[in-house]
Amino acid sequence: MKRNQFIKLLATGSAALGTGGFINSCVSPEADESVTQVLPRFWLWMRPQPGQTDDHWKRTFAEIRNMGIEAVLPQIYSSHKALFDMPGYEVEEPLLERLIPLAHAAGLQLHAWMWTMPCNDPQIIAEHPDWYVVNRKGEPAHTDPAYVGYYKFLCPRKAAVRSFVQARVRALAGIAELDGIHLDYVRMPDVILAEGLQPKYDIVQDQEYPAYDYCYCDTCRSGYKAKTGQDPMDIADPQHDESWYQYRYDAVVDMVNDHLVPEARAKEKLITAAVFPNWESVRQQWHRFELDAFLPMLYHKFYNADLDWIGEETQLAIRRFDQPKPIYSGLFLPHLESGEMSAAVDSALQGGAAGFSLFSYNGMDEAQKAEVKELINNIR
Repeated sequence: MKRNQFIKLLATGSAALGTGGFINSCVSPEADESVTQVLPRFWLWMRPQPGQTDDHWKRTFAEIRNMGIEAVLPQIYSSHKALFDMPGYEVEEPLLERLIPLAHAAGLQLHAWMWTMPCNDPQIIAEHPDWYVVNRKGEPAHTDPAYVGYYKFLCPRKAAVRSFVQARVRALAGIAELDGIHLDYVRMPDVILAEGLQPKYDIVQDQEYPAYDYCYCDTCRSGYKAKTGQDPMDIADPQHDESWYQYRYDAVVDMVNDHLVPEARAKEKLITAAVFPNWESVRQQWHRFELDAFLPMLYHKFYNADLDWIGEETQLAIRRFDQPKPIYSGLFLPHLESGEMSAAVDSALQGGAAGFSLFSYNGMDEAQKAEVKELINNIR
């Protein structure tokens, strides 16, 4: 982030500072001095539609800023086509480069939301089928994905995969005025779905079944055997084997900390992630990620929980950190009845959240937009 941009953000972020917002020190290894950035309190995920005019985006961003939102998270890569200029990827439209100055002109930060591990690129599937995770039945995700067709996850332990994902983060970090990079699906497939989602797929997961248990690819098996002397396929009770669990946690943690975070830091970009409350079930030990902030997806009805659960999960997440990190509780608007948004946000803040993020702009009606505006005004 350029220093003149920081000064602008400091001016627009004074409300966040006055109400407990976080200041982050993001230091590039190549920089002579620290560049301090204001982390926003109020975030909004959005799925931009290509083909819109600049005037459309000016109106959209003005409306979002009028609600009191301080940062937008547009999805610019969803496992196949990209909405930014990325060599080697199919670019649907270089939209991100257009959106950044328009968002900044409206007083918004812009953080590029990218899928991390799923890859549905036909060329990658054809040329690198060995890159994909394999379940305990021996089925690779590119031919037998779990749950839904797009669950074609790459294996985070493979060196080629790490380089592939790293290149995407490097390209985004190289966009001069981009405020940050937001990682999604930075995990493995769910070995056990949230209980509220299981009926949707007509499954009962009362234990870890082989079809959903990843990863048993040659790289993971040989690496674990070299470390422990045991082939994970020979583990009698894998769902209770702490060493095998940790080995898979480490695969994701090491990729994030050693390959993705340094790319963001090198260009002085904030880096955040959308993460799971049931982190064990997706091999996502995210309290060890060396990120600037976390946006856990606390979609309470997926877990058959009430609004108090949002604050409870926020508090649990904060306790897991060795060093304090800001949490921005992610709220799922379709789960909130009229008038419940204030209670959901209050639950998050009582649990220690620095703010919140809403999913998503695309599904918001006028009543919800008015409710968000009133809510944020009251917080300030």
